[in-house]
Amino acid sequence: MLGRQLVYRLTISVPVLLGVMLLGFGLMVLVPSDPAAILAGEGATPEVLARIRAELGVDRPIAEQFVRYLVRILQGDFGRSLLNGADVLEEVGRALPPTFELLVGSLLLAIPPGIALGCIAAVFRGRVLDRLIVSGAVLGISTPVFMTGLMLINIVGVQLNALPVQGRVGPPTNWEAARHIILPALTLALVLVGPVARMTRTSMLEIAGQDFVRTARAKGLSQRRVTIRHVLRNALVPTVNLIGLQAGYLLGGVVITETIFAWPGLGRLAVSAITSRDTPMAQGTILFLALSFVLINIAVDVVTALLDPRSGRV
Repeated sequence: MLGRQLVYRLTISVPVLLGVMLLGFGLMVLVPSDPAAILAGEGATPEVLARIRAELGVDRPIAEQFVRYLVRILQGDFGRSLLNGADVLEEVGRALPPTFELLVGSLLLAIPPGIALGCIAAVFRGRVLDRLIVSGAVLGISTPVFMTGLMLINIVGVQLNALPVQGRVGPPTNWEAARHIILPALTLALVLVGPVARMTRTSMLEIAGQDFVRTARAKGLSQRRVTIRHVLRNALVPTVNLIGLQAGYLLGGVVITETIFAWPGLGRLAVSAITSRDTPMAQGTILFLALSFVLINIAVDVVTALLDPRSGRV
């Protein structure tokens, strides 16, 4: 059943990626820039510009350009940067690990505390602790990513001088490298912890009133066992689904966070390519960000199926 669901998800992901490729291609084509002028530099003659346009194929109809672009992508050719001639796929390959580290770090900092806070709020429903947690969750959801990042930089990095605020020194395999990822990962985590806590609280309160939970209590099971084994486990299914829905927002937050903290990941590479009108690099980064979103949602579907086998039915 799980294998069939994976095949189904992968199949419906193909049109999504094609749509993203079309959108990314169209947006970059509509940008008022001339790739030939970027390559040739200032002072290039019209003859030189015309020759470069012909070599790049940008003098052809837009529909033909898109078809040629798709063919190149299917062949594994993502083109080369207009600015430095670097292979797009190699640049994206270097930028992916830092982004992956940042995403994993933010999830580790957001999901366990979010679930724990949601459980506490559900157990103490209507009390002061519940209201404080719900208010904090709303505040975290309402605060923009860039504002959270700038506040952390100012307070933790500048005033307290406790953690570095710029750059990456390598994979977080030692304390010095791990110190550099804490603030950017925490910036993203604070965006996600609120929705996770609210969804966990809502799901637990809903499930706590169902018949099978009352039956478990009637059998004499302790409140702790009922809460963890019966209520929380079932409440995690909608929480995991929420994390998948938040993946797009999280990837958008990655772009902003990497720019603020000078983190050399895919988001920062995309911003740099778009602002410099480097069309091949921008199209490649947009495609891989979309692919990351698809893979995150597939992973969420797998976890959901493991938590609740009934969700494996398509």
